[in-house]
Amino acid sequence: MALDQSALLELLGELKLTDVSDRIRVATETLYQELIDAEAAAFIGAAPFERTPDRTNQRNGTRPKTITTTAGDLELRIPKLRTGSFFPSLLERRRRVDQALFAVVMEAYVHGVSTRKVDDLVKALGADTGISKSEVSRICANLDEDVAAFRDRPLTDTTYPYVFLDATYCKARVGRRVVSQAVVVAVGVAADGRREVLGFEVGETESQPFWTTFLRSLKARGLGGVKLVISDAHTGLVAAIGTVFTGTSWQRCRVHFMRNVLTAVPKTAGPMVASIIRTIFAQPDTEHVFTQFHEVVRMLSRSHPKVADMLENAKDDLLAFCQFPFQHWRQIWSTNPLERVNKEIKRRTDVVGTFPNPAALLRLAGHVLIEQHDEWDGADRRYFSEHSMALLLAQTEEVSIPELTTA
Repeated sequence: MALDQSALLELLGELKLTDVSDRIRVATETLYQELIDAEAAAFIGAAPFERTPDRTNQRNGTRPKTITTTAGDLELRIPKLRTGSFFPSLLERRRRVDQALFAVVMEAYVHGVSTRKVDDLVKALGADTGISKSEVSRICANLDEDVAAFRDRPLTDTTYPYVFLDATYCKARVGRRVVSQAVVVAVGVAADGRREVLGFEVGETESQPFWTTFLRSLKARGLGGVKLVISDAHTGLVAAIGTVFTGTSWQRCRVHFMRNVLTAVPKTAGPMVASIIRTIFAQPDTEHVFTQFHEVVRMLSRSHPKVADMLENAKDDLLAFCQFPFQHWRQIWSTNPLERVNKEIKRRTDVVGTFPNPAALLRLAGHVLIEQHDEWDGADRRYFSEHSMALLLAQTEEVSIPELTTA
């Protein structure tokens, strides 16, 4: 590829910087770490083991983060806090995903399965200047280690009262065939109200054995304290939840349920039926929710009996949210909190199109999810407040769902 003068100078500058010794890399790593620790000390109001009247928080260990610089890969430690979170201003949150995307595209390129769109992206990244298969393998191996470490991390430090489950689909080559692969994701809300990506997997189907294996892997890593699982009504998934999370409530996603309802009514009647059903979820407390539910079933049994039957059959699962604090209802009666996560996975994976293999799909989707996890971890605002999470512990012990008769 022909390079203009400015691009050539930039390339030479990069080569000069990446040709440094291990001593320079270690010195750079030390400098980065000192800057991070200094910023953390200023953020907390005290250095490690220091007692000051200005202290606003306490350290709670560290979490590792690898960043790629012109001096090499730096292994850094990001301080964790007992309350709130901290993320150093000098680090780029999305760097990891860009590196994973590069590795996936290059893997497709060297395997000869890239599309024209992928070829254009390879050229835009400058990779047509030459990169060996061994170099691609080295990059991919490093990224795979990050994904494996994240997926295998223990979940025993806290409990997760709420767990959201969902899947999105991408194309990958398996042997000589291009097949649809499910990227399944589990997101949990911890006891302190913060969201975390608990785990993810790639497979050919959303069958019960696939979901059961995935959910058991979460429990094997220490997932506990689950009070409510939120998902769609996929048969294999529901069966797996019942097998692995025995005694846990299940919330059927109201958005997915509504989509199922709209397939059972004429298109012209859809908006009216949807509006009627939505009144169930606009009530101020549990008693009114159940009263309105039975009123809606009574109304629809005359005009749309099939929809009325669907509602009656889904009653317990559709209204499971009523067992939990009113402040949480809007966030736990559907899988909408996972929609933005899935959209980001699709946005990134659509760049590649067809992945050269499932491992490449897991690599890129995994790094998107790791970055999302880091973003939530570094956010100032929690998904639920500590006060409302305290209400959850008290309410789930006392609440009982009223059984109201149809008028």
